[in-house]
Amino acid sequence: MTAMERAYCDPGFRGLICVSFGKADSLTADYYNGGQRRHVIHFDDANTETLSHLRSTIELACVGVRLVLIGPLVDIQAAAAVAAECGLVEEEVTLVGDRSDHLRVFCAHCRAVTRTVEPIGSEFECQGCTTVLSISNHFSRRIAAYLGFSAHAEEAA
Repeated sequence: MTAMERAYCDPGFRGLICVSFGKADSLTADYYNGGQRRHVIHFDDANTETLSHLRSTIELACVGVRLVLIGPLVDIQAAAAVAAECGLVEEEVTLVGDRSDHLRVFCAHCRAVTRTVEPIGSEFECQGCTTVLSISNHFSRRIAAYLGFSAHAEEAA
């Protein structure tokens, strides 16, 4: 059975869905919810296909399901945005992330989302429009990215 086939749970599933990304697969064993049913999924990263499977899994579940997302911050934030789109509220989702990994930055100029290893407050070049962006500490849960704005917008042209 492939990782994608294991991603789906039974219709009406009520319990704990543990989703890990990257090298965090072994951490899901630590999240046992006191006898409650548990469905464990592992993905290499949060790409379009894996997020689509996660969406389908959440939509099969019923009220009372809890979601634990483990792995690189950029992946679990993208998965948390999918969970929010599916109607899960913040109290139903637990994020266990590694802040030392990549960040997703939303460009306020071209609307592209770029991954970077640069920390909040630093500058980097947008992959969409090549504008030098400053990374704000403003984080959007809806698009799972930090805001990037032109770092030198106030300088004389």
